[in-house]
Amino acid sequence: MGFSKMQCDKAREIPITEFLKRSGFSAVKENQNSAWYLSPIRNETEASFKVSKALNRWYDHGVGKGGNIIDLVIEMNNGCSVSEALSILDKNIPSFSFQQQENFAVLKPEPKIRIDKVLPLRHPALVRYLTRRNINVETAARYAKEIHYSLNDKRYFAIGLENISGGWELRNPYYKNAAAPKDYSFFSRSKKLLSITEGMFDFFSLLTLYPGLPHKSDFLILNSVSFVSRVQKVALSYSKVGLYLDNDLAGKRATKQLMTDLSNSVDMSALYEGKKDLNQLLTAPSQRLRRSVR
Repeated sequence: MGFSKMQCDKAREIPITEFLKRSGFSAVKENQNSAWYLSPIRNETEASFKVSKALNRWYDHGVGKGGNIIDLVIEMNNGCSVSEALSILDKNIPSFSFQQQENFAVLKPEPKIRIDKVLPLRHPALVRYLTRRNINVETAARYAKEIHYSLNDKRYFAIGLENISGGWELRNPYYKNAAAPKDYSFFSRSKKLLSITEGMFDFFSLLTLYPGLPHKSDFLILNSVSFVSRVQKVALSYSKVGLYLDNDLAGKRATKQLMTDLSNSVDMSALYEGKKDLNQLLTAPSQRLRRSVR
């Protein structure tokens, strides 16, 4: 699907500071008018990346580049196209959808989620949710938790996957949330193989399809394609890295970047060719039938 000028105009209204926050970047210093960051488009030790809140524009003083939010996403994703940048924004900001929203309101900072309880994954509603997605519940429960949390004085519960910074990816049948800080998730038992998926349900689907894989592989879940550059140091220590990213524009771009940066990586998406991701493969009628006769 193409993106219209109107959709580009709407995307440019998304606050850059909010996008950076949801992508895992925190301001080093901030006031009412501007915020300064360690650059999200290159490595640096002193913050030289400025965001003007009034103009909603960014400027990286270290390289002399700047622009709007679309320009920033393109820079953060190895020079991707405008349509790919819009797809990334659409995917990474749950409360914004180019396809569903005709009337766009400026995105407000997301209220902070408070984690109330972390329990073993047992709630019947969450078990049913996993079952509907054809996920092996016992397998998912080895890595995920049942999270009870509060947001805007209301209480919720969800399947939670903890990231390396202590934040949580939160999923239930109705909401897709994340408790800050955002980061990738990593499960290591010092294996020689590393398997990288894009999201938690891709991870659960991989384990369901290949239940013996944990005997020979560690696992890394990106939780956002914006974190591709963060995982390179981890991935380089493995003899082989299997990439199980989505078959969409953002996923293919992230796969291409990882394969460029990691000589030990292999694109595994041919396993679910014609499907968007691993869970779509797992929930296909042919897979359901195959699993039911085992």
